[in-house]
Amino acid sequence: MDSARNFPKAALDPTDLQILECLQTDASQSVAAIAERVHLSTNACWNRIKRLEEVGIIQKRVALLDAARVGAGLTIFVLVRAAEHSQTWFEHFAATVRAIPSVTEFHRTSGDVDYLLKLQLPDVASYDEVYKLLIASNCCAEVRAVFSMEELKRTTAVPLPGHAV
Repeated sequence: MDSARNFPKAALDPTDLQILECLQTDASQSVAAIAERVHLSTNACWNRIKRLEEVGIIQKRVALLDAARVGAGLTIFVLVRAAEHSQTWFEHFAATVRAIPSVTEFHRTSGDVDYLLKLQLPDVASYDEVYKLLIASNCCAEVRAVFSMEELKRTTAVPLPGHAV
């Protein structure tokens, strides 16, 4: 995934922020409903949403699924220490990880752990298959897993300017 860290922060006015809040809450809302909520005409609201998509602030609109109800209710965080630190190594490791469908997030981290993976799986046996893929790739000096016992908070909403920390 490309990072937006190299791009300047977009100028967002209060109406843009209200539109983004609406979409993060429920992207299936009609443009007319959002327009009414933010006090714009439907056409003006649609134009703002299109602009937010074109500049990459709105990346895509998706349906959020209940992982347990689709058979992927076990959340596992995998901590990986790299076997080496070269571009060739990274490309091989990244390709290995990206090819695993159960990896829902993949982060490079600071500290004594180099990478953090979030997996959604049906059971521990499925994690064992992922573990075997990772160690078979000869990419990892260490692979550790932390199994989530209970999800206490989950959101896909990005905190917007003007909201409390």
